[in-house]
Amino acid sequence: MVKHFSSQRVGHYLVTAISDGTMKASLTLLSGIDIPSAESIQAQSGIDVPGDIHIYCYLIRGEGRTILIDSGMGAVNHIGGELQPNLLALGVNPDAIDTLLLTHCHPDHIGGLLTANGQPAFVNAQLYLSTAEAAFWRDDEKLETANERTQRNALLVRRTLEAYRPNLHLIEQDRITADIHAIPLPGHTQGHTGYLIDSCDERLLIWGDIVHYPHIQLARPDVSISFDNDPALAEATRKAILEQVSRDKTRVAGMHFGASAFGYIEGDAHSGYLLRPKTD
Repeated sequence: MVKHFSSQRVGHYLVTAISDGTMKASLTLLSGIDIPSAESIQAQSGIDVPGDIHIYCYLIRGEGRTILIDSGMGAVNHIGGELQPNLLALGVNPDAIDTLLLTHCHPDHIGGLLTANGQPAFVNAQLYLSTAEAAFWRDDEKLETANERTQRNALLVRRTLEAYRPNLHLIEQDRITADIHAIPLPGHTQGHTGYLIDSCDERLLIWGDIVHYPHIQLARPDVSISFDNDPALAEATRKAILEQVSRDKTRVAGMHFGASAFGYIEGDAHSGYLLRPKTD
């Protein structure tokens, strides 16, 4: 069972992984691997339900800031929706969130930003999103040729960005604080972004959706998922960041990690990688 939250100290900051719930999904979403091989990796890794995808959001507190990275699905299509009660269980009122950082604009990352009546769920927060990501979802010409799912997602993105328009900031490789800055990690979406905390000689990269099935896509970085906007670029980005964080021994966190919300990447491009959990 995935814990609702676990925390790690990163220099001056306390980072807490907060579960928004689990999406029912299927390994048929993957390409570049056959189903028996994918199921075998999941079984060897102790995964009981091999197709499900867990959703994390990450809360960062320190230096007078209360920052939330992504907002989960928000119970859209009856998926997720655990973020808000889990925040309250931590003693964090949504009104206390001063900054929202988005890795990208898929529904399981922005679905919790609006209330049921379409108003901002975090009324005091400044919202940060990559320039490239916002441009993609606002591009009528590109969306005309997109599939129905992407077009449907675009409506949610546009409603959300409009609701937060007075507090919306478009970024590239900007620093959010002196110790936190945005890292472009394109491929999964055009503006997919990670956030690196570098404080007191401690580092944590919250890398968004570099992997959806971590055990499979770490062992086999060539494996893509149908949600990737540009599978070839997503694969290249995944391979590059895996090589970098394993070499530099940078702690990582991902929105679709399972029971281990934080860890270190070990291995290499030849033999494959694995996630060594970092315990509380």
